[in-house]
Parts: sequence; structure tokens; C-alpha cells
Amino acid sequence: MSMETYPVIFAGAGPGDPDLITVKGQKALATADLIIYAGSLVPEALLKWKRAEAEAFNSASMDLEEIVDMIRKAHGQGKRVVRLHTGDPSLYGAIFEQMRELERFDITYQVIPGVTAAFAAAAAMGMEYTLPEVTQTLILTRISGRTPVPEQEELERLAAHQSSMAIYLSIAHVKRVEEILGVHYGKESACAVAYKVGHPEERIVFTTVEKLSYTVETEKLNRQALIIVGKAVAAARDKGDIIKSKLYDAGFAHGFRDKK
Repeated sequence: MSMETYPVIFAGAGPGDPDLITVKGQKALATADLIIYAGSLVPEALLKWKRAEAEAFNSASMDLEEIVDMIRKAHGQGKRVVRLHTGDPSLYGAIFEQMRELERFDITYQVIPGVTAAFAAAAAMGMEYTLPEVTQTLILTRISGRTPVPEQEELERLAAHQSSMAIYLSIAHVKRVEEILGVHYGKESACAVAYKVGHPEERIVFTTVEKLSYTVETEKLNRQALIIVGKAVAAARDKGDIIKSKLYDAGFAHGFRDKK
């Protein structure tokens, strides 16, 4: 009789709060025999969902080959393996290269989505990224650094849209981000820095584009911080009047409600 094997699970841990992992992700951790977690970003508090007898390894010091070798060995022994990534694994998660390697060895896998920091930050800010007649587009991006971005996706080009924007992995280049946003959004425009969203140290700091780098420096927001800009930020900060949506307008009929 051949040994039963299980698909490798790539699970999104959420932004840091152990309770912000999905129910499906929590169940995967609770049944895992081996958990390999991205310890540079995923707090060990997420391991509270694992069984006492399950093994857990921090992959921060491991390279791709070492990670895949560990997965292959455990999978070959019939163990349930969970690869735990921060936020949602499809966004800056480097899971695609891992999945391609597993396919080379005919190892099946599944992906469980998670809450990304941009959405956890919006919740903490009481913000909606898409406001009627104000902004209807959200861009999730990063500035070019050690990892380059395609020319057509350079921050200068994306900022020209003046849409809501959440800028990941760019706090080390905050001065350059400030200069670009100043040109397209205006120096007086509201922006926010979301620091360690979902962690006990979480902070949301509102500022303006022209004071962005100063705020990051003086508030010591130099790691694991998200830069958010756009008119939706000003609306969340100022709590002012906005244009109401048609969805709940009594004078607007749709398939589930008649016009009053």
C-alpha cells in the first residue's frame, strides 16, 4: 500500500495579528505536521494555532533550495506541510518560484489567501479606498530598489493617475517616494504611514506628502511600513462630507430594491 500524501499548503498569515488569519488558514496550521514560516515578517504569535507536536522552522535564513528540500522530505514522509507567508501570499510573497519547484517534483499544492497590510491598514484608519466620484482605483505597488520594477510600472507613471495608492517595500527610499508623490499628488496632499499593521506595535501616522520623509525619520517608522496616499486618506483623516454611493440611495432602484 502506498503512503498517503497531502498537498503542500501555502497560507497567508495576514498582517501580524494571529486572529486576522483566515479560518481556513487557522485550520491548516492546526492540522500541520511541519510549518515553515517567513520569520522575518510573520510573528511567532501565529504559531499559537499549531499542535504542540508539530515542528516549526523559521525560513528567514534559508534559501529557495533549502526550503524546497525541507518540503520535499516532509511531503515524502506523508506529513502535512504548511508554508506560512505574511499578508496574502500572492502579493510580494515569492511563492511562484516555490510552486514551480514543487511542480518539478510532482508535489501538489494549494494556496490559502490572507489579509494584506493595505486592507488591514484601511480598517485601522476607518478608510475606504474607493469613494464615489472621488476615486475608484487602488494601486498596490513598490518603488524600484534592489528589486527593479518594469519601466511601465515605475512609480512616476503610476502616480500620474492620482488614484488611491498603497506603496509596499519602499520605506527605505522614502525621500524618493516623497519627491515623486509631490509632483503628482501635490506637496500638501494627505498621506499616511502604516507601521507594523496588525502587530502590537501598530501605528498609523497621518502626514502630508512634503513631510513624509521627515515624519518617517522623526517617528522612527523605518521598517515594515506601508505608505498610503490619495484623496481617500484625506477623507479618513478629516472625517468630512463625501458623495454618497448609489447603492443605498433610496431614489436609486436596482435588482433587489425598488425606487422610493
